Amino acid sequence: MKALPLLGPNKWHEMKIAEMEKPSPKAGEILVHIQAVGLNPVDYKTATNGNPKWAYPHILGVDGAGIVAEVGEGVENVKVGDRVVYHGSFQQKGTYAEYAVTTAHSVSHIPDDVSFIEAAALPCAGMTAYQALFRKLHIQKGETILIQGAAGGVGGFAVQLAALTGATIIGTASKHNHDFIQSLGAHHMIDYHSEDVKEKVLELTNGRGVDCVLDAVGRKTATDALDMLAFNGRLAYIAGGPDFSLVKPFTKALSFHEIALGGAHLEGGDKEAQIDLKVMGDELLKLVNEKKLNPLVHEIISLHEVPKALQKLSERHVRGKIVADLSTIQ
Repeated sequence: MKALPLLGPNKWHEMKIAEMEKPSPKAGEILVHIQAVGLNPVDYKTATNGNPKWAYPHILGVDGAGIVAEVGEGVENVKVGDRVVYHGSFQQKGTYAEYAVTTAHSVSHIPDDVSFIEAAALPCAGMTAYQALFRKLHIQKGETILIQGAAGGVGGFAVQLAALTGATIIGTASKHNHDFIQSLGAHHMIDYHSEDVKEKVLELTNGRGVDCVLDAVGRKTATDALDMLAFNGRLAYIAGGPDFSLVKPFTKALSFHEIALGGAHLEGGDKEAQIDLKVMGDELLKLVNEKKLNPLVHEIISLHEVPKALQKLSERHVRGKIVADLSTIQ
């Protein structure tokens, strides 16, 4: 099969299409003929330092959409020919290839009216946003949420999902992305380049602060968010937690939530957590099928263009999602 192998740590810039052995599913697994792959920051981040579980050449890619080509022993919920999408383990060989193997219980079936490209854009970013809002923050109608990094994949999905709850949404992003994010459902936008985010948040909330923060940027912005939370405020973070030494105990009764979607696959895997990946995927696909969720596909590329696209992702200025179309791989 054709694949885009990583030949060693920190060599993702050098990846080229090559022939590799086609994998086979074990008991409880399926082989997927990959049609589209969603690109994610975890791809270049893990590729930079490598992973002790990897044997090179390693194939990157945690998000894949395609057609089931083979099922392993004991698989009953999936059959050959099914259209599926999934978020896989970054410890295993991934989806930057014609074929990939994953656990059958973690895949979602793609509705007929949703394309492989749209489906592939959803798992990592969409499920991360879903997990943050509904598994951790438990956002409610009438509450206010600050989404830091609202133009990215996680931020863009979070804006839309939060809007469906009836929450008031404040987003941070560069000025040129404001109209786009507001079209997704944000009520207020803050340009973090030219405005004081804390000052603006307190102004918009009459000094009270927000009920929830989803930080998709990093430790500094997560730390800055501490002063923007109201009493009983909740902070979810995906790129590093805040400086907890700044949190005064028995004051604002804050709660903190680490989001680590891929952790469901670590150390042998947590099957219930993996099944929840399917549950979240099903819900996201349903919303896309009903035209209630924009899959945020900003750019469609070929497999050989992936290294250049990962470089763009590493520069942290990509709007929405980049998806690689593997349906005509050469």
